[in-house]
Parts: sequence; C-alpha cells; structure tokens
Amino acid sequence: MRRLIVITLVLAGLWAGYWFVGARATEGAFAAWIKDRQADGWVAEVSDLSTRGFPNRFDTVFTGLELADPDTGLAWAAPEFQILALSYKPYHVIAAWPGEQILSTPQQRITISALDLKGSLVVDPTPALTLDRSSIVIEGLTMTSSAGWTSSLVHGQLATRRDTEGENRQDIHFEASDLTPASSFIRNLDTDDVLPPVFEGVSFDANVTFSAPWDRSAIEDARPQVTRIDLSSFVAKWGELELAMAGAVDVDARGNPSGNVTVKARNWRQMIQLAEASGALAPELVSTVTGALQFVAGLSGNSETLDVPLRLSGGTVFLGPVPVGRAPVLVIR
Repeated sequence: MRRLIVITLVLAGLWAGYWFVGARATEGAFAAWIKDRQADGWVAEVSDLSTRGFPNRFDTVFTGLELADPDTGLAWAAPEFQILALSYKPYHVIAAWPGEQILSTPQQRITISALDLKGSLVVDPTPALTLDRSSIVIEGLTMTSSAGWTSSLVHGQLATRRDTEGENRQDIHFEASDLTPASSFIRNLDTDDVLPPVFEGVSFDANVTFSAPWDRSAIEDARPQVTRIDLSSFVAKWGELELAMAGAVDVDARGNPSGNVTVKARNWRQMIQLAEASGALAPELVSTVTGALQFVAGLSGNSETLDVPLRLSGGTVFLGPVPVGRAPVLVIR
C-alpha cells in the first residue's frame, strides 16, 4: 500500500512538473510570436498574456490584443482572446473570440459582435503547425461597418478538412441560416423592396486547392491563394428566389476564375432584374440575355426554372458566346 502511495505521489509530481513546464513553454512561445511580429514591422500588442488550467489544460488568455499587418493593411483588435487545449493533446486547440472585436481594412472598420463564436483547430505536431482540420460555430453574429452597412447571421458553421489525395487541398463546408446581407448590398440590389431582408439559408461544399499550405506562415508571411475550386454544391434561398450551382474553375495569379459552372435558378427573371440594378449586368445586354435564357428555360418545359451551363473566362461570365456579367475576383488578402 505504501509503495502504491509513493508511486502515485511521484506520478502526480511528474505530471505537475510537466504541466508547469508546458504552461511556461506555451506562454513563452506566444510571447515570442508577438515579439517576432513586432520585429517584422507589425503592430502587435497585448496588455496581458497568461496560461492557466492546471492540471489538465493549457488555457492561454490574451488581454488587450491588437494585431496589424503592414503588408495587407488588415488589423484586428479584441479585448480578450482565448486559446484552449488539453495538456495531453496540445495540437488540438479551441479558440474563443470575445463578444465584441474590431476588424479593420484600408477601406473600413468593422465592429463584430456575437453571442457565441468558437473554433476548433487541429494542426500537425510540427514547427510549421500545418492545418489538418477546423470548425467554427457562429451564433447571433452582427457586423457594423464604418462604411455605413450592417449585416447579421443567426447561425453559421464553417468546417475544413485536409484532402490527403492532393497537395494543399481542403474540403470546405459552410452553412448559414437567417443571413441578413450587408444593408448597402440590399439597397443597391433591391431598389423596389421586393425581396425579404433575410436569406433563409445558404450552404456550399467544395474542394479547394491553394497555392501553399495553411500553416503558421499563412499568418506571418502571406495568405495562400486559391488556385482551383471543385464546387460540388452551392444552394441559396432568398424569398421566392432559389439558386443552385456546381462546377469547377481554375484561378490564375490575379484571382480570375476560368472554367464551367452549371446554374439552376427558380424565378430567374427577377434575378436578371437584380443583376441589372446592381450593375453586374450591363443594361444593353439585358434583352439579349433574357431572350437567350427564356429559350433555354423553355426547353425544360418550365419557363420559370433555369438550368444552364455558364463559362468563366478572362474575368467575364459567358452564356454560350454571349457575355452576361463580370466574374468574381478571388483574392485572399
């Protein structure tokens, strides 16, 4: 019995020693990262940095955190940010964002408020900390911009998982319910107040290839850029409008996609009106595009439902030989 007690005490002492060494190492690594960013010319400030959670957790809390990347002009400030991990599984962490934080770009300052915003992150146990999989859950999100727009989301979830069959590829899933788009977007798009202010649901599933792995250098140096998207499903429902897309595109160094996407749309005529109102479709093309789509829709037997392949090339979207709008530019700052 005495031997068992001695063994237990020794093991407890070893574990306590491991925790204190690990906690100090964790805290020191984050402090060193802050100093490295300062040396790189960043704004990187934290009023307090501490690790707690004895005996089974390494819970690091940043207070008064401010980060700004001079190369991109992006800045982020949070009164508190937490990175939580089990002491026996330090490469699987939970990130907890505060109720309010500020994201700034060269164009605007966005105040982000959320009832709950947490993320789970699993990385390789190597110095590069390459992303394996992640998940972010959002509840009651509101964004308010200094540019004059607001946006909100009742519930959202983003999940990624590394695709081991290809280099720098991630399977990405996103879903959102009761999404209120930016108010400026609504004003420009729906001048007649025909549409409800809220998207009932938006979701997509895609396999995305990047120019580099998502690891610590993605934050410290430069963000990996999208080079290919294999879109298996995109579905959005907004009032009487329903839109579904699938296809594959390659993305060049400037962010211009090229490839083919199949679009299925219900009440597509209203979408044409919205595209014209927003400037995505030039007024002189409205008649031509409407006539072509009406012909295609008629082939399916339902003139209100559209099932059509689109081609993206040179920054333009084509329906057959007819240009119908600008292609989105896919650049991650």
